Amino acid sequence: MHTRTSLPLTRLKRAIAIVTVLASSTLFLGACGQNSQTATSSETTTSGQQDSFPVKIDHVYGTTSIPSKPKRIATVGWATPDNLIALGVVPVSIQKNSFGKTVDGGYLTWTKDALDEMRVAKADMPKLHDESDGIDVEAIAASKPDLIIGLLSGMTKKQYDTLSKIAPTIAYQEVAWGDPWRKVITSTAKAIGEPEKGKQLISDLEERISKAGETQPAIKGKTAAVMYFDASKLSKFSVYTTSDARPQFLNDLGMETPESIKEDSKSTKNFYKEISSEHADRYKDVDIIVTYGTPDLLEAMRKDPLLSKIPAVERGSVVVIDNDSEMANALDPSALSIQKTTDAYAQLLGEAAAKV
Repeated sequence: MHTRTSLPLTRLKRAIAIVTVLASSTLFLGACGQNSQTATSSETTTSGQQDSFPVKIDHVYGTTSIPSKPKRIATVGWATPDNLIALGVVPVSIQKNSFGKTVDGGYLTWTKDALDEMRVAKADMPKLHDESDGIDVEAIAASKPDLIIGLLSGMTKKQYDTLSKIAPTIAYQEVAWGDPWRKVITSTAKAIGEPEKGKQLISDLEERISKAGETQPAIKGKTAAVMYFDASKLSKFSVYTTSDARPQFLNDLGMETPESIKEDSKSTKNFYKEISSEHADRYKDVDIIVTYGTPDLLEAMRKDPLLSKIPAVERGSVVVIDNDSEMANALDPSALSIQKTTDAYAQLLGEAAAKV
């Protein structure tokens, strides 16, 4: 079960309490400035912005040159729509989401909230294309993009070549589905000719994360790992490796990566690794486990003769993120999800840390 379109493991097969929008979306509005009347990607271009082009972005399949400031951006995969919106740009086509809590046919809640904050007219909302079984190239082409960004995706070379015939295309840069959120924002901002906005957005988000971590001092220095367990199939589970943004986000909050996860990460270039439950006792150095799942998951794990050997399972220092919740889409951070859910996530981690 491992891509990224409709299940937590639809990126593990798509891989994968809530606080209000931060101070009336302060970070978001700060990035968006006066773009509340912008209906599509950057309809207005200042001469200073235009002077920064052409822009070149390196990625896994080479280098993409962007000749002029893009006005119609389509996105593929995860997080890039949110990052563009946080930078004040409304994409013309984005992935339809079907995992976790969604609204209006497939928008993530914070994405829709941010678009509403920008007062985007219904006719100008990003069109939703399906990526549950590959990339819907026809739908993307129909949106007439002048740039396609898939910085956090699993775009194949064949898909890249096809999309590049539609418009200049940017694929992921290091790891499929696993590039760090800061790098993704930096490259997105560069692609639209707004590198300084990108730096400011990252700085604001880092401050947001730091403050959330400070509210839960018990989590600082604790070891934590993001895993995936299925209550109906406990003979194996998966761990997210150090190349994935989910465990990296735990580090941002002040937590440490267990040595067992570091060792697992050395043996694969993927963002996850599948583990037989016969080796569950290797994870005794994990203070806190974060996992997607269902309400009955922890009890099932405690009853399992193998998984119950993991100390975190035995003492209950496990954060189970309900597959149908808003938080299910927040573990893999974007500029908008960080703003909306970090306090709630830190609180859940703090409750687990109290059991260690």
